[in-house]
Amino acid sequence: MSDRVPQWVERSLPTEESRELIALVRDIAQREIAPYAAEEEESGRFPREVFALLSESGLLGLPYDSEHGGGDQPYEVYLQVLEELAAARLTVGLGVSVHSLACHALAGYGTKDQRGEHLRAMLSGGLLGAYCLSEPASGSDAASLRTKAVRDGDDWVLTGTKAWITHGGIADFYTVLARTGVEGARGITAFLVPGDAAGLSAAAPEKKMGMKGSPTAQLNFDGVRIPDSRRIGDEGQGFAIALSALDSGRLGIAACAIGVAQAALNASLDYATGRKQFGRPIADFQGLRFMLADMATRIEAGRALYLAAARLRDAGRPFSRQAAMAKLFCTDAAMQVTVDAVQVLGGYGYTQDFPVERLMREAKVLQIVEGTNQIQRMVIARHLAGPESR
Repeated sequence: MSDRVPQWVERSLPTEESRELIALVRDIAQREIAPYAAEEEESGRFPREVFALLSESGLLGLPYDSEHGGGDQPYEVYLQVLEELAAARLTVGLGVSVHSLACHALAGYGTKDQRGEHLRAMLSGGLLGAYCLSEPASGSDAASLRTKAVRDGDDWVLTGTKAWITHGGIADFYTVLARTGVEGARGITAFLVPGDAAGLSAAAPEKKMGMKGSPTAQLNFDGVRIPDSRRIGDEGQGFAIALSALDSGRLGIAACAIGVAQAALNASLDYATGRKQFGRPIADFQGLRFMLADMATRIEAGRALYLAAARLRDAGRPFSRQAAMAKLFCTDAAMQVTVDAVQVLGGYGYTQDFPVERLMREAKVLQIVEGTNQIQRMVIARHLAGPESR
């Protein structure tokens, strides 16, 4: 639309290796992801070949140890990779974040034998993972989940239904949280379930307003039998494992949100500097200039917030409050930036000829997944003022 040369985000990266990594990601995003994003999202096509390429390129296990096929990268680098991928296509950025989330339990709580048997294939062997916590009647109240795992000799038998599962029906493995004991958080245990397990089936994918290329489906566990060797952590430890994974996963969602917002700002700048009204580019008009300035400021603030939280994580310090703040702020920022982007483009912004309407639809889900933004506010408030009175 304009002759403006696209500007890459100036990133704060700790090493030359990480700078080369970002250059690799940008090359893949430009060649293999962005050119096909609009068409494939409209048709609902999941780009499995892209995930195979990312695995071959060492990009599916970045924050994990190289001993098991990971990339040995700090979280501040991994999250900036997610941002770059999400800016090209959210289905890919969010998919990498979900895959990393699915690997977290085994990497952090599995035994040496379990990690040796499964983790390398999960991180760099071309496999795709999914994370199974939510259920039809337990979303925000995850501790009330009903899926059961009953001990039968050396096996466990899983029965129940999981809901809103990203990669549901196409994943090669699922990290599943199931009830093995008493009601509440203390009776939940984590399991690693293969995608082809007998008795495991997926419903038809949900018909979503955005991210149509990323399948989201219910999973039915009809007497799925798995050996005790696929139990992760101790019995009853599953909810603690899930919460530790979600703290990191929320940072992944924050980074993806900033990627979507950055893509919307880039499209807005391209349009506003090329579109002329009253004899000059509309970017010359103060009303639009102020909108663009506000959009850019929200993006920079969100990026700084998620990186600050990531650096706490990398330093081994508590970061739960900061992760909730980053998820809250970045996803709200993405929603506002994409709405503003549609306004900048006017009537064209409301058409599928330009990407901003798709970005706006995609931004909405980021305020919901991995803990709604109302839940994030509850988490932040508990850190500030303590638990609510009962």
